Amino acid sequence: MNFDIQYLLLLQELRVATGGIFDELFNAISKFAVDILPFLPYVVFWCVDKKWGYRFLSTLWCGEVLNGVIKLTVCAYRPWIRSELIEPAGDSKVAATGYSFPSGHTLCATTMYGTAFVWQKDKRRWIAVLCGVMILLTGFSRNFLGVHTPQDVIVGFLESCILIYVIGLVGKRIDGDERLIDVLTLAGVVAVIAALIYITHKPYPMDYVNGELLVDPVKMTKDCFFACGGLLGFLAGSYIERHYIHYEIPKGYGNLALLSCIGLGIVLAWRQWFAGATLIVIFGIHWGNLLSMMVMVFFAVVIWPAVIMKCQRGESPDGP
Repeated sequence: MNFDIQYLLLLQELRVATGGIFDELFNAISKFAVDILPFLPYVVFWCVDKKWGYRFLSTLWCGEVLNGVIKLTVCAYRPWIRSELIEPAGDSKVAATGYSFPSGHTLCATTMYGTAFVWQKDKRRWIAVLCGVMILLTGFSRNFLGVHTPQDVIVGFLESCILIYVIGLVGKRIDGDERLIDVLTLAGVVAVIAALIYITHKPYPMDYVNGELLVDPVKMTKDCFFACGGLLGFLAGSYIERHYIHYEIPKGYGNLALLSCIGLGIVLAWRQWFAGATLIVIFGIHWGNLLSMMVMVFFAVVIWPAVIMKCQRGESPDGP
C-alpha cells in the first residue's frame, strides 16, 4: 500500500478513535475556504483598498484556472477510488468535486490567506500569523477528512505561493502602465480560450469496474468552466472599470459599509441561488457555470462600484 494512503488511514483511525469530535471543525474550515473566503476580494475592492482588491482577484482567478487545468491534465483519482478502505468524514465527500490533484481547497485558502499575509505582514502581524495558521489548518483538514492525499495538498500550496509571488512581481512592473495592463488582459482572455479548447478536446481516462465508469470526465470538467468564467468576468470587468468607471473608494462616505454589505449580499445570493435557477438551468452545468461566474465577477468589478459612486455623488453637496 502506498505511503499516502497509509497516512490517510492513520488519520481515519484517529477520527474513529476520537469519536469524530473534530470532523465538523475541520469540515467547517474546509467549507469556509471555498464558500466564504473567495468573497473577501470584493469587500476589499469596494471599501478597503482597490489595488489590493485587484491583487486578490487576480491571484484567486488565475489560481483557479491554473489548478483546473492541472487537475484535468493529471486526472488523479480521489483517495476513496484508489482504496476502498478510505471512507471520507461526513459530507466532505459530496463537496469534493473534480479530480484529486492538486487540492482546490488548499489552493483557494492559500491564495486568499496568503495574499492577506503579504498585505498585512508589516502592518498587522497578528492577522498575518492568523492567515498562516489557517493555511496550515485548511491543508491538513483535506487530509484529515480523507478527501485529498498529502501530495495533493502540498502541490496546491506550492502553486499558490508561486502564483502570489509572480503576481506581486507583475503588479509592481505594470503599476500605472495602462497599455501593458491591456496587453496582459488580452493575453489572459486568449489563455482562457486556449484552456477551454484544451479541456474540451483532450482525452480522459475511462476506467470501468463491473461495467460502471469509475469517474465521469464530464462532471470533472465543471469546476474548470466555473474558474474560466470567473477569470473572464474579471478580465472584462477590469478593462471597463479602468477605462470607463475609474472607481475610487469614497473614503469618509457614511453609507459605504452599508452599500458594501448590500453588494456582498447580492453576490452571495447570485452564487448560491439565482445562478443555479437561471443560467445554469438554461445553459447546463458547464457553460451555465461559466456564464454565471462571468456575470457575478463583472457585477462586482463594474456594476456595483458604479452604483457606489452614483450614490456617493448623489449625497455629496459638490456632486453633479
